[in-house]
Amino acid sequence: MINNINKLSEIQFIKIFANIFENSQFIAEALYKKKGDGFNDFEDLTKKMLNIFENTTKEQKLKILNAHPDLADKAKIASLTSDSKNEQNSAGLDQCTENEFNEFKKLNDLYKKKYNFPFILAAKGKNKNEILNNFRKRVLSEPEIEFDEAIKQVKQIASLRLKELYDKGY
Repeated sequence: MINNINKLSEIQFIKIFANIFENSQFIAEALYKKKGDGFNDFEDLTKKMLNIFENTTKEQKLKILNAHPDLADKAKIASLTSDSKNEQNSAGLDQCTENEFNEFKKLNDLYKKKYNFPFILAAKGKNKNEILNNFRKRVLSEPEIEFDEAIKQVKQIASLRLKELYDKGY
């Protein structure tokens, strides 16, 4: 399996890994450059990709955070990346009631105003009530704590997306 990844051209590799970190192709490009003679296994690839993210500047991390879409934003569902759409739909965020959509919108607006980036939560395996409860708590956090939590969530999302690729046979 890792041999298939190691044999990919740069263009193919970047196409497959460009959205592991939401709309952040530069991480896939940096990972390809670290490939050298190839990755030992999928764990090696994952570790190197997460390491690239961890070693970006705070400004680059903020840019990646801001690349994430608002959760349950009815007006923007059509413009989500396929990964984000699948993750949000799996949590039932596409089936919110009007009141739930309105609460998500209110929380999204409040959160972005307070922290200058969108609320980020690895939605896979969660339902809309768990997400709303988490959202209600986190919007009360201190900015530094919330920045760290958002970074943790981005890494979790990336890990889940990588696992999904692995499960598909890459």
